[in-house]
Amino acid sequence: MINKTVAGVEAACKGVKDGMTLMLGGFGLSGIPENSIAELVRLNVKDVTCISNNAGVDDFGLGQLLQKHQIKKMISSYVGENAEFERQMLSGELQVELIPQGTLAQRCLAAQQGIPAFYTPAGYGTEVAEGKESREFNGKMHIMEKAFKADFAFVKAWKGDEAGNLIFKGTARNFNPNMCGAATITVAEVEELLPAGSLDPNQIHIPGIFVQRIFKGAQYEKRIEQLTVRKK
Repeated sequence: MINKTVAGVEAACKGVKDGMTLMLGGFGLSGIPENSIAELVRLNVKDVTCISNNAGVDDFGLGQLLQKHQIKKMISSYVGENAEFERQMLSGELQVELIPQGTLAQRCLAAQQGIPAFYTPAGYGTEVAEGKESREFNGKMHIMEKAFKADFAFVKAWKGDEAGNLIFKGTARNFNPNMCGAATITVAEVEELLPAGSLDPNQIHIPGIFVQRIFKGAQYEKRIEQLTVRKK
């Protein structure tokens, strides 16, 4: 059994360079790879393209990279609650490709599965379809979308083992599974790192073959983006 464990986040991010394309899991602030993002901030990598559903908030998640102008382009489906993301997009400082959320998920999955392209009706007849091949299926027009190409994918899981097998918890099972194996190198940070064979095979969401590096994360904040409580 190949041991995918690395000593920590520094070793996990080894090889990340300026100008690379990075995938980052999460939805809002749920299930984001907090440790990996903090390390990318510390490394001060520049001109990166980030593929992520959204860009966190101003002072947390990918918002930290935006604050330091480390991101050249965002490929997302939602600007979210990040005022700095909105400001940079409207001012032209940041290149932004907004795509339908389901298309974003499927382009990740296509990269994971080795499928170069697929057809979807989402976006036909809008700006999303500009410059893309279109084709009719069963009387409905579709546009062709290509699989993503990324250098690194950073994901967050609840439990993992030394072989890279992963279990996600609750809503953190969002874009994370689709991004595993969708880049040249997939880095998984987990809350619990166990010996190989410790996880129930029936509970594993992602097998270790899709993961190249795994490490135990620390000091997770798990911020809540919008806290809603019942009014008395």
